[in-house]
Amino acid sequence: MQLFYAPDICPPLHTLSEEESKHCIRVLRLGRGSRIHLTDGRGTLYVCEIEEAGQRCCSVRVVETLHEFEKMPYRLTMAVAPTKNPDRFEWFLEKATEVGITEIIPLDAAHSERRVFKAERGEKIITAAMKQSLKAYRPLLHPLTTLREAVLRPFEGRRLIAHCAPALRPEGKAYLADTLRAGEAAEIFIGPEGDFSPEEIALALDNGFEEITLGPQRLRTETAALVAVVMAATVNHTEPRS
Repeated sequence: MQLFYAPDICPPLHTLSEEESKHCIRVLRLGRGSRIHLTDGRGTLYVCEIEEAGQRCCSVRVVETLHEFEKMPYRLTMAVAPTKNPDRFEWFLEKATEVGITEIIPLDAAHSERRVFKAERGEKIITAAMKQSLKAYRPLLHPLTTLREAVLRPFEGRRLIAHCAPALRPEGKAYLADTLRAGEAAEIFIGPEGDFSPEEIALALDNGFEEITLGPQRLRTETAALVAVVMAATVNHTEPRS
């Protein structure tokens, strides 16, 4: 299946962008009558036939529409501090999109090593990963957001913060894979290499967050964030035991 991103599609006819047209006709060597798939990134998958095979202007006709194509049975928002090396955070964006994620919030925290985030570059990586993994839902990428703003923004669901300091609450830290429940909406905060500050952790807990751990191993920021994404996917896709 060849998947193209068309956020502005308006069936039954659509013209691919010049870049997508070149890829379709010149790279994939598809022609009139060939079938391709388009997605608006909001869950709709369109099965299309090529009508005009121009390298700069390839037009298609929608022949079938699939709504909520492979919709995730849960919602996951990851708030993660960008890494000093931007490649590592971009790696997370790519892999998280492949595994399955709803929203990504780049965090500006007290110990952040990078306070500049190139959103345009991140958007391209997410789009490419969505197409490569054949998904009809495109994760929402937020602009760089201060931790305080991210904590105080409204969220309907469970809010969890992973940190390396001793637990501040008597109940301690819950292991993420054990505390997540299938089908629920969750928002998980992952800090920078220097971790969240005590004040930031306290702010989160005062606003309804739960303390979590990802296990005893020491993980880099992007690794910890991906581990959390994979844990959420595992909890939601594991078949119940008989």
